[in-house]
Amino acid sequence: MIDLFRNMTLFAAEATTAAAGAADGAATGAYDASAGVGSLVSMGLSMVVLFVVFYFFLIRPQRKKEKKTKEMLDALKKGDRICTIGGIYGTIASIKDDTITLIVGGDKMTMVVARWAIRSVEDVSVENEGEMLN
Repeated sequence: MIDLFRNMTLFAAEATTAAAGAADGAATGAYDASAGVGSLVSMGLSMVVLFVVFYFFLIRPQRKKEKKTKEMLDALKKGDRICTIGGIYGTIASIKDDTITLIVGGDKMTMVVARWAIRSVEDVSVENEGEMLN
């Protein structure tokens, strides 16, 4: 009988210890869950900051450049002195949809290029063209 009583006491002590350990584990698990949420929020915040940095340093300037180029291409007119992406300088003779006819060189040769191939409009006017080429 004494052995039975001793076994029951040991069993009760182990159960109490196990319950206390489970409570500590539950509290620790709750702490880990809140730490996980905190790290998730900080990671999300860092992703937002990274996107904002990319937007202001990469995306926005590229869009501005594309908009400026599109405006330049839409404003082309007969008589403009231009430079192509291949480095050819010429004067616009005519414009049709997406093709532009250029007058190139002293021999007044004509050349047809795509509108998207125009890099820039030069500041030299048609009146000064003869002086600039010679």
